[in-house]
Amino acid sequence: MTLNLRRPILIGGIGLSAALWLLETLQHSGSEMGETALIGLAAAGAGYWWWRQQSPKLELALPQPLANREAAEKAIATSEAAINLLALEAQNSAAPAHLTAKLDRLRAELDRQDLRITVTGGKAVGKTALIQVLNSKWASQQPPKLIFSETAPLFANTNADAKIGGDLVLFVTAGDITDSEFKTLSQLASAGQRVLLIWNKLDQYLPAQQSQVLQQLHQRMQGILGTEDIIAIAASPNSIKVRQHQADGTVQERIENQVSQLEPLTERFTQILTDERQQLVWASAVREAASIKLEAKTLLNAVRRDRSIPIIEQYQYIAAAAVFANPVPALDLLATTAISTQLVIDLGAIYQQKFSLDQAKTVAATLASQMFKLGLVELSTQTITGLLKSNAVTYAAGGAVQGISAAYFTRIAGLSLIEYFQSQELDNAAKGIFSLDQLTKTLQAVFQQNQQVSFLESFVNEVASRLSPQTSGPQAVNSAAN
Repeated sequence: MTLNLRRPILIGGIGLSAALWLLETLQHSGSEMGETALIGLAAAGAGYWWWRQQSPKLELALPQPLANREAAEKAIATSEAAINLLALEAQNSAAPAHLTAKLDRLRAELDRQDLRITVTGGKAVGKTALIQVLNSKWASQQPPKLIFSETAPLFANTNADAKIGGDLVLFVTAGDITDSEFKTLSQLASAGQRVLLIWNKLDQYLPAQQSQVLQQLHQRMQGILGTEDIIAIAASPNSIKVRQHQADGTVQERIENQVSQLEPLTERFTQILTDERQQLVWASAVREAASIKLEAKTLLNAVRRDRSIPIIEQYQYIAAAAVFANPVPALDLLATTAISTQLVIDLGAIYQQKFSLDQAKTVAATLASQMFKLGLVELSTQTITGLLKSNAVTYAAGGAVQGISAAYFTRIAGLSLIEYFQSQELDNAAKGIFSLDQLTKTLQAVFQQNQQVSFLESFVNEVASRLSPQTSGPQAVNSAAN
């Protein structure tokens, strides 16, 4: 595949690097070599400093409120925009039509009157009994239709990742909550899910114990749930044995069924239905729209990644050839940063993250700087040197280690950009939001994922096969592009 090299940044960066290399070759040797290296260092340092000064202004995106119709309509519109992007970039896929149909159903339900209530919790906490009692003694008397559904028991291996939805979630526990229950409750609350924590089987505790357990629940959930949303009940109390002494001295025993203790729950339920019913529907729409958007974004990311990987591979070979042909190590940074700048612009265009030239320079310089600060350059160069010794012919070439290292760092930079772009909201590009701190964290993660010896062995062999001791500077660039 032929690569179009009509990129002013590439031509300028590689050209300056080659010119300084040519200046070095005109020197005789010995002490004069030190002067040329100094010139190279000064040129690279000046260019690097200039790029570092061009820093884009960063912005923060604030979360939007959930429980109102405007937020629901906005979430649907945002999801629709993501689907439209997917349809534009994956024209032969049936996924956009499928996601659009789901979004249309969601839009039609914004004014629905019925409420969907999910009852969840661990095993044997009384979920089924609670639904039965509510349906028989309370739900039928409420104006809105209440639809109860029960999840499979949580915290079993097969259901560890079960999705919990609904307009309102009743999270049932049999006592003080476990760490797993606390984690799940926290996740539901942070996702904007309306939750009531129901402590069932109140009848199995003595009065003093009841107060203690309820206090522990309030303390544990402080800052996550309000005290009014932590409710103690007994949906299906255990029967008790009653002994009655008769006048003739005999004792009669009988089993007496206990009445359900649901008043605190039904009172809270009634208040929520009065004050929050429509908001619960809108909040559900927001969450469902976000789920549809995530599905569209995941598919879109896959399409864009398929387009990005070949570009990264092209630039990694250009970087390898440019540095391999240049025996002045001080100039490596100048050439590879120029290549990385163009890579930032090209990948940004795929992910609709429009960078100015100054912003692209800053991102490229930041990636290079962080690779040094994090020790990635030293660690990778040592590894590549060790692996390269098995290729005696290529290893004999002075620029082999530098060339393969440049290709590797270019690849890491490109993969880091892909991972960063994929983690961002789709509308961040239009707003010009870019986080250099987040990019640095992504760089660390991507580097760790691409440090496996098996991958490095394959990568070194592949790049080494494209390099040879006889390759000249211009020939190296052309051969890497083919």
